[in-house]
Amino acid sequence: MREICVPIPLSDDNQVAEVEVKLANNDQSIFFRLESFAWDIAEEIKDKPDEITEKLHKIYNLKKVIANYDSHWEVLQIFTPAESSKNIQVLFRKK
Repeated sequence: MREICVPIPLSDDNQVAEVEVKLANNDQSIFFRLESFAWDIAEEIKDKPDEITEKLHKIYNLKKVIANYDSHWEVLQIFTPAESSKNIQVLFRKK
């Protein structure tokens, strides 16, 4: 599968972007959704955990969100958040 890069101007992390790609000479469309999820755990844990515990807690939270996500969508890519980011972006493709 060939890939293209499409810049999507989102003004804040809480926006959801949906993109439809129509294939030429074909009646098929592919749907993508880019969505942000909470990545900051400061509100959940009062005492500052060690780095490994913090990362595991973030991963566990994201795993729960994805497991409970609409089953008509599959995870295509999880983007690496910036060090200080409070959100993480996940790209989905409609099944």
